[in-house]
Amino acid sequence: MRTNPKRAMLAACVVSAVAAAGLTLALVATPGNAAPAAPPSNTSEPQILGTPVVGNTLTTSNGGWSGTAPLSFSYSWLRCPKDGGRANGSNCGVISGATKSTYDLQNADVGFRMRVRVTASNGSGSAAAASNPTGLVTAGRPTNTVPPTISGVARQGQTLTADPGTWAGTQPISFSYQWRRCGGNGGNCSNIRNATGRTYTLQAVDNGRTLRIRVTARNSNGSTSATSVATPIVGAPSATGCPSGPVAFVTDVTPPARLVIDRLEFSPSVVKRSTQQLVGRFHVIDTCGQPVQGALVYATAVPFNQLSVAEEPTGSDGWVTIDFHMLSGFPVAKQQGLLVLFTRARKPGDSLLAGISNRRLVSVRVGGS
Repeated sequence: MRTNPKRAMLAACVVSAVAAAGLTLALVATPGNAAPAAPPSNTSEPQILGTPVVGNTLTTSNGGWSGTAPLSFSYSWLRCPKDGGRANGSNCGVISGATKSTYDLQNADVGFRMRVRVTASNGSGSAAAASNPTGLVTAGRPTNTVPPTISGVARQGQTLTADPGTWAGTQPISFSYQWRRCGGNGGNCSNIRNATGRTYTLQAVDNGRTLRIRVTARNSNGSTSATSVATPIVGAPSATGCPSGPVAFVTDVTPPARLVIDRLEFSPSVVKRSTQQLVGRFHVIDTCGQPVQGALVYATAVPFNQLSVAEEPTGSDGWVTIDFHMLSGFPVAKQQGLLVLFTRARKPGDSLLAGISNRRLVSVRVGGS
């Protein structure tokens, strides 16, 4: 049987192609020739976006990386010194819990520079790269950390005083005040016209109401306001001006009550010309007979320049001790028989010649050398 030359040639070509393909498949499938997986390697550093001001959010990119995919990323935010820290951030402080690609700037960051360390990982290993530092973090507009408060007695005729509270922010910070008259439960408030100082004297219209103070803090970056809790309900003035209880706080004593220096003691009881120090104890009550705490007692010698001058507050028992030092004007004469002292008791903030203040002349006997 004769063989067709063309068919024989075609069959030989097919066999050669199949054999070549099998050889190629064998080479590809050989494990010893597989390309090795590459661990991550940083090609461009992470970048932080955002303005470094407290309250703002910073966001980091991952940066550029080579290595066998897939790559996963983790983050660690760093608080760095003013020079930005070392290139790898090794002398920066790690912020606990700051492990996302975003970070909200806090008051604790003020004065520092922020960086982020990005770690790339795959099945062959991991590598880390730190971003460049941000600018110095600033506090931005004021932030209230402790609310404003009001001190004083909620009674008609009494003066309330506002404390602005505690604020964080770029210095200097200035404050303005607005007193607000509220309902008995502290709600439904409205501004009191022209009541924009730190103090406010309660009026008849305030009886049965409560008050709050709104403080606005301002700096070069803006302003923020915070409001105090409400005062107790404002009451009408006492008929006697004296508060209830065994001891009166001087802030609770109002006219027509007055302060009285009812008792005093001196040591030594007789002052000699050689005496260098005189200790005086003064007791203050109100006209209802209650010991008064917080009254300011002032005393000085008459004529002047015989004793040092002092003003001190009374304690919870109504007593105050004042140490006097003898001055060059004592004695005023060889025949001086008495050292006379002018004394005064007053409420802090009251006019020296008005309010509930009172005065008294007292004396100590002078004798001997």
